[in-house]
Amino acid sequence: MTAPFANLRLSPWKIIPLSTALLIAAFSSPIDSYAAAPVVQQVSISSSSNITDSDNQLTYLKDRYNIQLSSTPTKGEYIVALATVLNLNSSSTASADKNTAFTGLSSNDPLYAQAAALYAEGILDNTDVKPSAPLTQNDAIRIAVKAAGLTELAATYSEDKAQAVLTKSGIRTLTGTAETRLAASQDLAVAVDTGLLPQSALSSFQPDQQADASFTAEVLSRVLAFHGEYKNTVGQVQDDDIFAKIHQAYDTQILVQSPELQALFDAGLQQNLFTGYNIKDSRYDAHFDPKLSLTYGHSDLKHAIQLIGLLRSEGIQAKVQLEPKTSAFVYLKEWGKPVQTENYKAVQTNNGNYIAYSKEFDLALEFATIGQKNRFDTIINQYAKKNSEDQAGLIAKSWWQPLYYSLSSPGSAYSEIASNRVSAGRYYAKSFSLTDKASSIADGLRKIKPGVEVESSHFWVDAPFYRYLNGEAQ
Repeated sequence: MTAPFANLRLSPWKIIPLSTALLIAAFSSPIDSYAAAPVVQQVSISSSSNITDSDNQLTYLKDRYNIQLSSTPTKGEYIVALATVLNLNSSSTASADKNTAFTGLSSNDPLYAQAAALYAEGILDNTDVKPSAPLTQNDAIRIAVKAAGLTELAATYSEDKAQAVLTKSGIRTLTGTAETRLAASQDLAVAVDTGLLPQSALSSFQPDQQADASFTAEVLSRVLAFHGEYKNTVGQVQDDDIFAKIHQAYDTQILVQSPELQALFDAGLQQNLFTGYNIKDSRYDAHFDPKLSLTYGHSDLKHAIQLIGLLRSEGIQAKVQLEPKTSAFVYLKEWGKPVQTENYKAVQTNNGNYIAYSKEFDLALEFATIGQKNRFDTIINQYAKKNSEDQAGLIAKSWWQPLYYSLSSPGSAYSEIASNRVSAGRYYAKSFSLTDKASSIADGLRKIKPGVEVESSHFWVDAPFYRYLNGEAQ
C-alpha cells in the first residue's frame, strides 16, 4: 500500500504539475491515515510456486495458520488442520450438520464443528471419525484427495490404470475388500499423478504406517496449492527471466472499479477519515510466510526492475510476487483539471474536488532467511531512500518515504501501525493509519455503512514511512 502521493514524492519544494499542491497539503499537517484504491488485474501471469524441499512446511503452517502438529499427528489433529487451512471453521458451515452423529465424537466436543464442516463438504465421507487414532499415511492422502477437489478424477481410474500407477511408483498392493481396495487405489493413484502425494515420499510411502508431522504438513500445503492458497509467485530474485516476468505482470495490470468498496471508501475520503486507500484483488495475494516476508509498495516499473537487480547484486535470495493495486486520494479542484490517462483516472465529486485513482503495485518478497529479511532495511536506506534532491547513488525513482512492511515484527528498525480492511468478493479495500486512529476510522466506516464488517489489524512499517504518517517530510 502506498501513500496517496507516493508517485509524486519528490521534494516538497520542487515545482512540477500537481506535486507542489499535493506535498504542501501533505506536510501542512500530520497525516494520521493513508491507503490506496481499486485496481484489478484481468490477465493472470502469476502462478502457485512449486512446493520444494527448501520450503519448510511445518514452519509455514505455524507462521501463517498457527498450526502446530505433534510429531505423530492423530486423525483429529489432521481434521482440525484441514478445516483451518480451508477456512471451514465457521459455525454457519457446521450448523447445517449439527445433527450429524459421529462415532466417538459428541456434538459438544471442540472437534465437532470442524468434523461437521468437512463432512458437509464431502471431505470426510463417513461418520466414523476416530479422532484419537493415529493418522496413517493412507488416511492423510485419501482425505486430502477429497479436500483437493479430485474425487471425480479419481473415480475415472480403472482398476488396471490405478494399479499400474501404484506399481510404477513402488506402492505395495493394498489390503481390504475388492471395493475398498479399488477406492483406495484410485485415490492413491490420482494423488501420485497430480503430485498431491509428494514424489520425494514415494520411496518411503507405506499406507498403513503412521504419518509423521513433516509428511502431514507437506500434504496440507499441497491441498492449499490445489485451492490457489499456497504461495503465489512470478518467480525468484535469482531467476534468469525474473525481469521479463515482472514486466509482464506489471503490463497486464489495469485500473478496475469495485463500486461497493469505492462507494464506502470514497465517502470516507470525503469525510476526512483518511487521506487515501487501496483496493487489491485477493487472487494475486502472495500467501508468503509472514515471518520471512515483506511487502514493498511503489508505482514505477523501472524502480521495481532495478530493485530486483539490486537484491541480486547484494546476494539476496527471495521469492517475488507482484500484487496489483491502485491508490485513491482526493485531488483538489484548485490544482487544475486532472489529466486522464490509461493508468490515472479522476472522478469529480459534488464539492468540485476529484477522487483520483492511480496504478501502483506491491512487490511481496519472501526471503530465504530471517537474516536476509533483516538486511533489506539497510539495503533500501542505502540505495533506494531519497535524502536530498540531487542525491547520487540511488536506484531510479527512489522515494523520500519508501514503503515496506511486515505482518510480523521484524525488529527495532520498524514501527507498528494499523490497517482497516473491508472485503467484497475477491476485492478488498484498506487504509493505513497510526494505531491510535484505527478505531475511529473503523467506526467512521461503520457509520457510513451500518453493519459493514471492518477487519482491523496491526503490522510493522519502515521508519521513513512511519515518519510520513506523522507528517514529517523525510
